[in-house]
Amino acid sequence: MPMHENEVRATPELVERLVADQCPQWSGLPVTPLPDDVEGTDNVLFRLGQELVVRMPKIEWAQDQAESDACWLPRLAPHLPAAVPVPVHLGQASDGYPWAWSVVPWVDGATPPRLGSDDVPLACDLAAFALQLREIDATGGPTKPPGSRGAPLVHVDDAARAALERLRAHDDGIDLDAAERAWDRCVSAPAWDREPVWIHGDLQPGNLVVDDGRLVAVIDWGALGVGDPAPDVAAALWTFTGRARNAYREAVCPDDATWLRACVWALAPSLTGIDYYRHTFPRMAEHGRQMVRAVVAELT
Repeated sequence: MPMHENEVRATPELVERLVADQCPQWSGLPVTPLPDDVEGTDNVLFRLGQELVVRMPKIEWAQDQAESDACWLPRLAPHLPAAVPVPVHLGQASDGYPWAWSVVPWVDGATPPRLGSDDVPLACDLAAFALQLREIDATGGPTKPPGSRGAPLVHVDDAARAALERLRAHDDGIDLDAAERAWDRCVSAPAWDREPVWIHGDLQPGNLVVDDGRLVAVIDWGALGVGDPAPDVAAALWTFTGRARNAYREAVCPDDATWLRACVWALAPSLTGIDYYRHTFPRMAEHGRQMVRAVVAELT
């Protein structure tokens, strides 16, 4: 079942043809789809031989990711303590496929548990990564547009409140009145009043690669930009539980207002995503339910 309406889903045969046409040095390498359980919401992924991955956007909102990665990741990568997927080839739209695509290095490892990890060393590794990213000179970086993670909260208020009302038609095991009170408190938090900083924007478990218990890569930079660091603070909720959550928050969160804005960035995509992915991506919908409960617990 497609995850989105109007999804464009690349096939191995299409990837083989694009590789042969645009990067013939890799023509003949086997093209193998990655398992469904590692696929995210924006791209279809294929192994290309043993050392490469082809990333093919599958929905219109992801169409600029390959070009963004090619532009910005080479600038960021030398300053970061874990690998990032700097493209080794930027593919172009062609007959049969409408958007830019990329080839990136394969990184050995696995993702941490999708519904939360109480791994303090991993939390410390990710905190070091987020802090180092925040320190990189952001001059000229892409400003986060209204409604996106890292932009002012006012732009997501209406959509989140509408999602809360839609959820009242379902029994998701969520106290929606408590969720609405949490939203009211968080969305009124003071804005980030310092210089904008680099943020990854989506430090969720599926975007982390761990080997032998340590962070070795951070992937999927589709939410990259310059803005409020609160979305990267939200990884405390998205990715960690227990002592690891506390360790990450203590390391990366500069003040209480930023924590409230981080709670917004845990709540907003969760409230909208529960219904959106209810049938097409149940794991993502369940993650959303868990995030709503986590924020309510944090603020109660």
